[in-house]
Amino acid sequence: MQQKIALVTGAAGGIGAAVVRALATRGATVAAVDRDETLLKQRVTELADAGLKVEAFPADVTDGAQVTALVDEAERRLGPIDFLVNAAGVLRLGEVRTFSDEDWAATFAVNATGVFRVSRTVVDRMIPRGGGAIVTVASNAANTPRSEMAAYAASKAAASLFTKSLGLEVAKYGIRCNLVAPGSTDTPMLSSMWHDESGAKGTIEGRPDAYRVGIPLKKLAQPQDVADAVVFLLSDQASHITLHDLTVDGGASLGA
Repeated sequence: MQQKIALVTGAAGGIGAAVVRALATRGATVAAVDRDETLLKQRVTELADAGLKVEAFPADVTDGAQVTALVDEAERRLGPIDFLVNAAGVLRLGEVRTFSDEDWAATFAVNATGVFRVSRTVVDRMIPRGGGAIVTVASNAANTPRSEMAAYAASKAAASLFTKSLGLEVAKYGIRCNLVAPGSTDTPMLSSMWHDESGAKGTIEGRPDAYRVGIPLKKLAQPQDVADAVVFLLSDQASHITLHDLTVDGGASLGA
């Protein structure tokens, strides 16, 4: 990945930060994007101090004007974007009957519409150059119903089908679009769902009352596990793979 330029959204989060590091350690120059400017700059400083080529681009993917300005600035400062990773995501929990309009809108604004806005802007630049690769970090919840996660699951399903449909449109330009679908991954987003110290055990062993089968491999994914899958799908090793959904969940969705 030497001489490649990557743009990664959600770069201050657990999976996004791991993706940024994984790409940078393989020689890519990375535009790290997140709306949490303080945490983003902290992450980028740590990587830059380690000699990696990463620059911070604070932006909110729900704002169309910011997205356009972001891509313009990233290409001006770093060069033409070769890789896009849509890793920005939010989780709002709650049963449908009590779920607020605001939480529903916020979930889709980041998880689905944000993917649309960033992908549309970047792919418009990739098409004239005749190549590029996009990976959207979705979720195994896009294919497996989860109680109290209807908005999250629906938004990730939307992002998944959007990415595959986009991939069909741009394949003729040599642009590949794929998905990585993590399951339970050791990040702050996951731990926010736990009510006490037994949360990790319940996630791994399963919860029959919530129709969760647990994780057959008996461990949580680490952010690096997801990042490795993203890097593979961006790389030349996956040069004939597009419209693919690579699940990284230790078997939790039973291959669904």
